[in-house]
Amino acid sequence: MELSTFGGPITTYAGTGTSAVLAVGRYADEGPSAAEKALDEALGGALSAAAERLLFKGRPRQKVAIDTVGRLPAARVVLIGLGDKGKITPAGLRDFAAGAADEAFAHRHGEVGLVPPGDALEAVTLGLLLGSYRWNALQADDEAAPRHQVTRGTLLTQATGKGAFSRATRLADAVCLARTLTNEPPNVCTPERLAQVARDIATARGTTLKVLTRAEIEAEGMGGLVAVSQGATREPRFIHLTYTPPSGRTDGAIALVGKGLTFDSGGLSLKPPKSQIEMYIDMAGSAAVLGAMQAIVALQPDLPVHGIVGACENMPGGNSYRPSDVLTMYSGKTVEVLNTDAEGRLVLADCIHYATKLKPAAIVNLATLTGACLVALGQYYGGLFSDDEGLAAEVAEAAKVADERLWRLPLDPKLAETIKSARADITNLGGQWGGAITAAQFLQHFKGDCRWAHLDIAGPVLAEKDDGHIRKGGTGFGVLTLVALVEAAAAAAA
Repeated sequence: MELSTFGGPITTYAGTGTSAVLAVGRYADEGPSAAEKALDEALGGALSAAAERLLFKGRPRQKVAIDTVGRLPAARVVLIGLGDKGKITPAGLRDFAAGAADEAFAHRHGEVGLVPPGDALEAVTLGLLLGSYRWNALQADDEAAPRHQVTRGTLLTQATGKGAFSRATRLADAVCLARTLTNEPPNVCTPERLAQVARDIATARGTTLKVLTRAEIEAEGMGGLVAVSQGATREPRFIHLTYTPPSGRTDGAIALVGKGLTFDSGGLSLKPPKSQIEMYIDMAGSAAVLGAMQAIVALQPDLPVHGIVGACENMPGGNSYRPSDVLTMYSGKTVEVLNTDAEGRLVLADCIHYATKLKPAAIVNLATLTGACLVALGQYYGGLFSDDEGLAAEVAEAAKVADERLWRLPLDPKLAETIKSARADITNLGGQWGGAITAAQFLQHFKGDCRWAHLDIAGPVLAEKDDGHIRKGGTGFGVLTLVALVEAAAAAAA
């Protein structure tokens, strides 16, 4: 999308194409802004009359839209509620811009002009870009009604938007990459597809890449990744991206680790058919890591960052790993397999141990790890687990900056007793209760002395319907939090 600013009178905004939607917001606890009043006057009071008729109160996402019938250079004006001014959030600003994009799509206008509330250029631009995302790569275009696109966005402001546009575009590209990878079916988004995305990212300055094949993974001794992948005909991949800042700094690194199960059938502990349908999203943790790495190498923070992904399929077959197998993990710890559908933690455990060998300042892993976390927190929150109070606070603050929802859950020592094994060091499955907690405690066994946080993002990585700047399907959840975490760490170390 082409982005620009327009500093002239709002009533003269015409865009550059045949039609444009012009959007302005109103706070619930304030009256019409100067921009809204100017538009209403140009429209002969039609906008205020429509707002009164439709009981517009400025509530979040409330909308009133009217055609200008030639009274303004723009084709359509939309008034969007922002809620109370003191309660506006980055996500609320993104939703405002996405609402304008929705209006343009609905009425087949190719341009959007936005009056940003205050100086929120970056949040509004990001919302416009994320709200314009559509994933339809595998659908044929309708010849009678060709698919529409919004190709231009303009912020009506006296401020220069160049820096905000650049940063918002990079963040949006990263989130949309994660969305697309999550949306792609498992016959498209394979382990090798994730490796190829990493290769594309690694072409950027200061970035290196290591990709291991099945034979190399076996030779490395990654027993968890080997076992989970051995029933599948598709080859696994172990991916390690390294970003080194222009300063050459090597201390204070953060390792981002993502679960990359491109399809999870449950293995021999087979999932019911209905439960398999959405298992293409089981690589959303890796999508978040790759998206974040793409943004990081573009934004160039002064902090080294590692992006680590274990990518494979979990399939039943003659060579599948079995319930009752005892695996020797990359760390040397042994794991008794009680259920082959508790596979993501086995892959992550090897990846986390690999990360510890890099001696980072912190490890943060992301995974669609448990349905139990979805039951506990619902579909809008990710679970945050950590045994380091400082890192937990840093991750929570990064999520607040990104306006992505995380909720901290405990690592209860009594529940840890349920993953003890009589035949190995630990089992890969806990007791009947607290499944998200015992899964986190399993991972905790592999973090060594490193500061570590685990994000169980099973709920928020998939949206059932359009929701403001979130589009139906893969959401790209976690990308903005990871970028905010890295940038905050870089700023703190400066």
